Amino acid sequence: MQIALQKVKASEPYSFSETVNVSDLSEMDQDIRKISDVEVNGEATLEQGIYTFRLSVDGTMILPCARTLVDVPYPFHVEAYELFTTESYKASEEEEIHFIDREVLDLTPYIKENILLEVPIRVFSEDTKIEDVVGEQEGFTVLGEDEYLEQDAMQQEKFEQEREQKQKVDPRLSSLKQFFENDKK
Repeated sequence: MQIALQKVKASEPYSFSETVNVSDLSEMDQDIRKISDVEVNGEATLEQGIYTFRLSVDGTMILPCARTLVDVPYPFHVEAYELFTTESYKASEEEEIHFIDREVLDLTPYIKENILLEVPIRVFSEDTKIEDVVGEQEGFTVLGEDEYLEQDAMQQEKFEQEREQKQKVDPRLSSLKQFFENDKK
């Protein structure tokens, strides 16, 4: 998305609206499986040699579900302010004022940067259940909550029985018990 600085000087505030292809973001960020063209709206002003661009970016990206890895459409909206100047002494990293050495400004890298900052850490699909994706495979089975509670109760019962058996003394060794009682006295 290129904007001629002369247009900004001529009609202030300069409004613009354009659809931008940012599909190469899916190659830059492994979490983005696909991203649609984004709609960029904004306006630019010039004050004391500093161009201020207010951007509004809307689009949809496809991200993997954190639970099931199915595709989840994630709509996003980004509001951004970018500052530019043609005067090198006004450019500053602290205040994030970018230096421009041309008469035409390409906003695409700044749009991509702001979109990448909006990618969430994880998303969840509301429609998909783990049973729909995994099912039963070799070595494991997906259990429902009721099945899990039933199995857990059986395992607890089995554990209690094993503990009781360990506490029972072998009748052949019961005479040794009296030996230790005499020692304590």
